[in-house]
Amino acid sequence: MATFMRACKIPLALLVVLVPPSGPARAQKAQPAGFVDASTLVEGLVVDMRYFGEDNFVGTRIDGYEHPRCLLTREAASALASIQRDLSARGFGLKVFDCYRPARAITNFVRWAHDLADVKRKRDFYPEVDKRDLFRLGYIARRSGHSRGSTVDLTLVRSADRQEIDMGTPFDLFSPRSSAGDKTVSAQQRVHRMELREAMRRRGFMPFNKEWWHFTLANEPFPNTYFNFLVR
Repeated sequence: MATFMRACKIPLALLVVLVPPSGPARAQKAQPAGFVDASTLVEGLVVDMRYFGEDNFVGTRIDGYEHPRCLLTREAASALASIQRDLSARGFGLKVFDCYRPARAITNFVRWAHDLADVKRKRDFYPEVDKRDLFRLGYIARRSGHSRGSTVDLTLVRSADRQEIDMGTPFDLFSPRSSAGDKTVSAQQRVHRMELREAMRRRGFMPFNKEWWHFTLANEPFPNTYFNFLVR
């Protein structure tokens, strides 16, 4: 529920996208071939799709999310399945917060960002940031790798009870503390962040340094296509 443009194919800080009318977004209604529900491939995946509900920085369900499903390209989902198997041997697993994100969701984010009177979730998600600065600081952007289908926001959980590992900040906190190597979190929290980072990198995902939870598959199958079909 979170952005520089595309160094190493990674989007700007919260990965939000507004695709202009002339841009490459596709307004499909049906899920295109090449996308799968990641939970069908990743055994034991914990799914907590934050933009389907109200526990996000906007405080309401986001446009385009009609079901709490983690949709990804088959390549990204298959890589996650390998990561889950790697982690399970060490007593850990994966929990996803966001996967494929329709371009229409980014329009929702941008519209919210321009409504300066709506600050009901400020205390939880951007307590130290003036909402007027969200674009300037890169926390809200106009294009997202999530809409290409091979970017995922996630964390580690303990396999035994599916409880989240302490990463030092919650998902989608608009703060320098969310950077993977931020020194204001504890040494143990940084270790947890690096464990997630290395597990993802070993299977071909590239991290985004400003957000410890955000990763994009390096060899993504749709590097130049921003989809707009509904999550159903």
